[in-house]
Formats: sequence, C-alpha cells, structure tokens
Amino acid sequence: MAPYPTPRFEAKVCAPADLDARLAELPRPIVFTNGCFDILHRGHVTYLAQAAALGASLIVAVNTDASVRRQGKGDDRPINPLESRAAVLAALESVALVTWFDEDTPAELIERVKPDVLVKGGDWTIDRIVGSAETLARGGAVHSIPFLFDTSTTATLNKIRASEGRA
Repeated sequence: MAPYPTPRFEAKVCAPADLDARLAELPRPIVFTNGCFDILHRGHVTYLAQAAALGASLIVAVNTDASVRRQGKGDDRPINPLESRAAVLAALESVALVTWFDEDTPAELIERVKPDVLVKGGDWTIDRIVGSAETLARGGAVHSIPFLFDTSTTATLNKIRASEGRA
C-alpha cells in the first residue's frame, strides 16, 4: 500500500451529526449557502468564491441524492453521488466546510447553523430564499448574488444528451 496521505480537503466534509462541534471551530462571520452542485462548473465556483468573500467561513450544504431526486431535475439526477459532490466542493479554497441535508429545504440546518450571512444565486430573490426571514430577524444579512456566467448543469447535460442522440 502506498504511503499517500488522505487529501486535507477531505477533513472539510462534515456529517450533520458532527456539525455543532465543527461550527465552534470556524471563524465568524459564517456564510451559508446550499444546493445540489451536481456537476461543478465555472458559475458554481465563481458564485462560491463571491459568497465566501462575504464572511470568514463559507459553509456549503448539499442536497442528499434523495433530496435532489425529489426536486424533479430528471430521473438520472444527481449524476454524481453525495460523497463525490461533497468532496469536490471541499477541495475548493473558498469553502470552509461541507455538510448535507435530506429534507426538501435546508430550513432546519440554517436554524442550527444560524449563519451571519445567508446566500443564494441570482435566480433566487431574497424573499424566496429559505431562512431569509429568520436570518434577517437575528441581525444577519441575506444576499442573492447575480450570475456572472451563463452556465448550468441542466444545460450541460442537455448538450451531452443531444450529442448522444438522447435529447
């Protein structure tokens, strides 16, 4: 067996059961965002870097595979399983911690984390962002970050399917 160490970024993946202890270790202000992050693209990494710049620690909560399937994104979604999606996100410099949720929304997780800053992408208006009212009531901030790049996982998958004659 080769003496290669486990990559350090793997330590940024945190099971929800371990979240409370890990939260105590993070510098504040804490920024929270969530999503499927199925096939990571330029739009995702740009958005995550912008979100991270709003605080000291960015927590990304990822939908479980079952939660993604309930969103109706397609029978074959997610393409990548939770463990892979979490690890790829954790490898990003902008991300401090990655966890996950199985519910249809991250409302319970947001209330547990109590982020100083809550963020979603530009396709979400602040009044539609889950947890926005509670975050604002605590004195936190809520941001809807406009997209800089016209990219989407769904569009990428449609292009792949069309090239395979499966459109």
